[in-house]
Amino acid sequence: MIVDSHCHLDHFRGEAQDAAVARAKAAGVGVMVTIGTRLGEQAAAVRAIADRHAGVFATVGIHPHNAGEGELPTVEAILAEADHPRVVGIGESGLDYFYDKAPRDRQQAGFRRHIEAARQSGLPLVVHARDADADMAAILEDEDARGKFPFLLHCFSSGADLARTAVRLGGFISFSGMLTFPKSDAIRAVAAETPADRLLVETDSPYLAPVPLRGKPCEPAYVVHTAAKLAQVRGLGSAELADLTTGNFHRLFSRAR
Repeated sequence: MIVDSHCHLDHFRGEAQDAAVARAKAAGVGVMVTIGTRLGEQAAAVRAIADRHAGVFATVGIHPHNAGEGELPTVEAILAEADHPRVVGIGESGLDYFYDKAPRDRQQAGFRRHIEAARQSGLPLVVHARDADADMAAILEDEDARGKFPFLLHCFSSGADLARTAVRLGGFISFSGMLTFPKSDAIRAVAAETPADRLLVETDSPYLAPVPLRGKPCEPAYVVHTAAKLAQVRGLGSAELADLTTGNFHRLFSRAR
């Protein structure tokens, strides 16, 4: 069995969602985590998806793209949305300076509130980081000094220094289909260096379909291709890599049972 630690099943509707989950299970993907990007209706939707499908769990939070919409949620509001047996994490939250869809100060403030929610609940924080390595490292360092919290850098595309900072602070790192792209040598170098007990895999579907499926809408079944590349990078067999990343997932997402 393998785990898709990050997907967006709410982008698949009705029968298409059922079919995507069925294809994933047929491919050996036994667990999927569908991710929160807004509170309110979207959080309710991902909780409902997790309730509907065996082996599917959810997170709740506000994506940095959406951090400029209305008032920032209180820590208490985030925790209230997470109070559900199928919710296994907080987020995704973080910093995205590539698209800059929300003011950077709002992204940072929202990120810190999600960190506090992770700290108080003990649920892992799913971290989105893009083109924001320096500020991301600074906030992680500062918040770690205030008190430990579990976290995962998802869909890793940052520099090696941020990866090392995350690992030093106890974080995990998840690799997506980007690991398979021809020009992703730097990401593969980080994957080779990351300690074995901190590695996860994901799709971020419906985005970032891996080689050899580039150009198609991504779906959770495709995580096996990313896992195959990660196994190659690490010099492991497929079954060994699946066992490793699945074990790491359950250590981090301990509520996903």
